[in-house]
Parts: sequence; structure tokens; C-alpha cells
Amino acid sequence: MRRGPKGGPPGRAPKYHRRMQTTQIDIRSLLASGNVVLGPMAGITEAPFRAICKRMGAGLTFTEMVSAKGLHYNPDAEISKALLTLAPEEVPCAVQIFGAEPELMAAQARRIVELHGANVALIDINMGCPVTKVVSKGEGSALMRTPGLAAKIVRRVAEASGVPVSAKFRSGWCADDVNAVEFARAMEAAGASAVTVHGRTRDQFYRGRADWDVIAAVREAVDIPVIGSGDVFCAADAKAMFEQCGVDAVMVARGAQGNPWIFTQVRALLDTGVEIEPPSAFERIDVAREHAAALVAFGGEHAFTRMRKHVAWYITGMPDAALVRRRANEVASYRELDDLLARFRAYLEEFDGQDIQNTEHRVPFTG
Repeated sequence: MRRGPKGGPPGRAPKYHRRMQTTQIDIRSLLASGNVVLGPMAGITEAPFRAICKRMGAGLTFTEMVSAKGLHYNPDAEISKALLTLAPEEVPCAVQIFGAEPELMAAQARRIVELHGANVALIDINMGCPVTKVVSKGEGSALMRTPGLAAKIVRRVAEASGVPVSAKFRSGWCADDVNAVEFARAMEAAGASAVTVHGRTRDQFYRGRADWDVIAAVREAVDIPVIGSGDVFCAADAKAMFEQCGVDAVMVARGAQGNPWIFTQVRALLDTGVEIEPPSAFERIDVAREHAAALVAFGGEHAFTRMRKHVAWYITGMPDAALVRRRANEVASYRELDDLLARFRAYLEEFDGQDIQNTEHRVPFTG
């Protein structure tokens, strides 16, 4: 099993820029060169995490969803600036926006492209978010019930932004209203350059299993690239989705939580047929510390609180993980969090090569 270096502080956090120059390329070519992409997750896929995933082998990365209405009324808000900050490692990337007003969406898409230029590979329109506060405004997955409005949004955003536009949506609103195929055709006719299909209905949220047959049906129904999403938690899952659905790309979302190595593993399996070893506990802790340092450099000292959930994911399955999670939720600063992870790493080093899961062989970590 591969192991990372023992001890040592995380590397210097990267700098982030509001504007960078790069060459814009066609979305089909971009997906062909990197067909395993990182999906947007609110409160999770901030720029530092996207940069780590990119380094680990992710193709296209998607920002967290950004409210077009929020950008319109509060363009200088710190949250707007943070959501629209792109890491230099990830460009060109996709910027995801959401809303239900075509002209407002078009104006903000144009503003985003003016701000970032060729660093924006495409504007992605969220038509799949199932959260009630979004859906109640006719946004997110509610747009699947108003395909005419959804098509108008795609058309106006494509006209105004001058970059490829994609739409991310679900299999349908509910089990009795699965309209992904018809919806995809409408988005293609409106000018979408690609679509992403999550194989669950809005009513499911993230429960149950994703219906990959719906994704395959969409792939058969349209000529534009199709990205498949839903239940990709390991390299074998990604390979299976390619084989079963015939998609142009696979989107990894929850499968990357605490596990950016999934992109390395998927690439290895697809490119060489080899299933590589998962990262060691030491590697996972080292990257967690790097992630925390980068997040604080990006969002300020208070951003360490947003790292708590990531720490819980990074240490899943490790001995005494429950205790470390509790301690992580109790720390009052980034330094305390980093010190906790460093001490936990040192503790694990004492038992390297032993059956650490057997509590008879060790003294539990006390934090």
C-alpha cells in the first residue's frame, strides 16, 4: 500500500486570482481530454477543494451553484466573490448558476464571462437542485416542470455569454413524471452544448439508487455530449457507468467527499485497467491538513469551521475516528484543528504495520 511522508507541515497554500488568461476550447474536446469531472456541491466544492481534485486527476471542475439573483442584487458581497473565485490549477472550468428569470440569468452569465474570460469553459445551469427553498421559487429541479421556461433560459444565456452552455437536471420530478429524455431534447434544441443527468427524481433527493437507464436513454436521444451523475463512489462505478450508459463523461460528486483520490483511481482503471491501492491513513491526514490550510488562506480564519465536515470524511474508517470528529467540532481555531490532525497522525505512526483496529494492541487516542 502506498504511504505518504511521515509528519511535516502542509505545503504553502496556493494563491487565487479573480482573472487569469487561458485559451477557451470546445466543450466536446474538453470532455474528451478529461472525461471524469467534479460535480458542483454547495458548501463543499470551494476553490481549494477543486484545486486538490484537479491535481488528483479530475477533468472539468464545476463551481458551487451561484444565485444569479444574488449576483444581480449583491454583486460585491463576499459570498459572491468567493463563489466566483477560480483556482489557477482548474481553469478553464465550469461556472454553475441558478435562477428562473431568463434575462437576469443572461445578464449575470455575461458578467461572469466578462470577469473571467477564457477561464470559463462553460456556463452550467442548475436545473436539478431538489432543496425546497430553491424549488419553491421555481428554480433548480422545479424547472423540469416548466420546460418552456428552462429552454428560454438556456437560449438567452447562450446568446448573452458567448460560451458553451450546459444544463444539469434530474431524471424527472417524481416517479410518475420522469421526463429527462424530452427535457434533454428541449435543452439541445434551445442551444445547450451539453447536458448532465442525475439519475434520481426530485422527490428522491439522494435516497435510493440512481436510475442509470434514464441516463442511457438521454444519451441515445441527443447528439450533444451527455455527462452521467449518480452513485459513482469508486473507480469501478465510473467504469460501469461508461459501459452501461455510453456517456461522454462521468460526474463524481459525493464520491469525492474526503476522497479526492477517486479521480486518480478512476483514471488508472480507465487508462490502464489497474485498480490502484487506496491512500494510506497518513496520506489522507496530510491532504486534510493541506486542504484546511488552503481553505483558511482562501476564506480567512473563520473558514476553518467549514473544514470540520471535510475532516470527518477524510478520516472515515480510521481507528478512533468518532473521537477525532468530536474534537474537530470542538476546536476554536485553525491552529487547534491542524494540531489535532498532526497529533492524530503521530498517534497512528506508533502503530504502523500493526493491527491497529484491534484495541487490545493499543491505547486509544485521547485527542
